[in-house]
Amino acid sequence: MIDAEERALMEETVRGALADAVESGVEIDAVLAKLGWLEMLEDHPDDAIGIVFGALGVTNATATALDDAVASALGQTPRPDLAVLLPRFAGWDPPARIDAGELHAQGLVTARFATAGELLVVCGPASEPKVLLVSSQAADARVVRGVDPEAGYRTLRLRGSGEGATRLDPAVWRSAVGVGQRAVAHQIAGASRAMLDLARTHALEREQFGRPIARFQAVRHRLAEALVAVEALESTLAAAREEPGPDTAALAKAVAGRTARTAARHCQQVLAGIGFTMEHPFHRFLKRTMGLEGLFGSADELVLDVGRRLLATRRVPTLIEL
Repeated sequence: MIDAEERALMEETVRGALADAVESGVEIDAVLAKLGWLEMLEDHPDDAIGIVFGALGVTNATATALDDAVASALGQTPRPDLAVLLPRFAGWDPPARIDAGELHAQGLVTARFATAGELLVVCGPASEPKVLLVSSQAADARVVRGVDPEAGYRTLRLRGSGEGATRLDPAVWRSAVGVGQRAVAHQIAGASRAMLDLARTHALEREQFGRPIARFQAVRHRLAEALVAVEALESTLAAAREEPGPDTAALAKAVAGRTARTAARHCQQVLAGIGFTMEHPFHRFLKRTMGLEGLFGSADELVLDVGRRLLATRRVPTLIEL
């Protein structure tokens, strides 16, 4: 793990490079490659995920770094021509199964699938997972035209031979899901921070009755509520980094989803009418968080799953050593 000063410098560098790339229309994956994203992921995976995905959230940049993070967690060497089949929207179980030697897969892929030569597929159940590489040409993928089409996600269906599938340690799959959850949570945290910054700037610049609306108590309360939610999420992510595991990652992802809702609600109220227009950048961050909410489990589904497990085991695990 890198020290605080070096991490701050890396955060500033990555964020600045991505902001410039978004403004100039340069491909984000190419910028990350120049910054040494894969080397950073190999040497300092936790810091790399926090820095890069946080910067993606703040700048609203679109990249396929999630493929690299999940592939690495699954024990594969990340490469530009390797895409990963992600779980279906709102779920976190393996996205495929093998029945009588036949592979049946249904999940999500990033924009990398369009140029990838191979697809990394994990087959369920989660207690006995298997993994295999298949040709991306054998799959049928359709672009998601939902709330955030610019994110580049596709729904994928695949039927083929399950030959060549090898057993995967269940702990490795759980770790890969945790990596995906923390990565997406960092991106949501960055986007939530960006929404708060937009609302704060508007409150300082917008005047009513001869003074900035930032001086009104109701506006301050809304900004404070959003700030508390964002700071709490960042603290949860820091704890998940210090004590990595399936439970801390799942809770960080759940907190991220609820934080995005809280930040969006209060910030949109502060922005008032301008926050509902396409001219203001707020809507881009709102749409991005709404789409990310469903990756590797929605907040509601994750919380319900934790509750079911607590009731089943009648034991509350120690998540963080104080």
